[in-house]
Amino acid sequence: MVDVSEQTQDFAIEAWHEDGRWSLAALPDPDDLTHIIDRLKKQQTNGGAVALIAIDDEFFIAIRVLGSNVKYFMSDITAALDYEVAAEFLEIADIDAPDEEDEPLPTGDLDIFADLGLPHMELSTLCDDANLFPDELIEAIAHRLGFGEQFAELLES
Repeated sequence: MVDVSEQTQDFAIEAWHEDGRWSLAALPDPDDLTHIIDRLKKQQTNGGAVALIAIDDEFFIAIRVLGSNVKYFMSDITAALDYEVAAEFLEIADIDAPDEEDEPLPTGDLDIFADLGLPHMELSTLCDDANLFPDELIEAIAHRLGFGEQFAELLES
């Protein structure tokens, strides 16, 4: 029997843009960042590929690969104090680890989606909304980038 209290809300999706439309797929292991990055790099599309990863009800990670360029974003740098995947993310992205007294602020490339119509100020404002859980933030990003309906369908399936 599975203990429901120990289940997490972790999920990861991959979205890639080609020929003017988005395609989405679920990623099997939200904690395996190396595998996720490798998978994004294999998407040789003209619009690049994005991974959006929700961890518990605490934070989300975004990784974007466009050609040989990889961009990284995490909604809360202090998550690295409590989550191994967040600490690994900071290491991969070459971002200094937080101190205990640091504020829970976004880190990485705030312009990760700027060329897709989501400027850094809007992304930062989304992350500042304490009433939104990571899945809700990812849903808002998906809608803003133009694949909100596909995202909702993928989560329902």
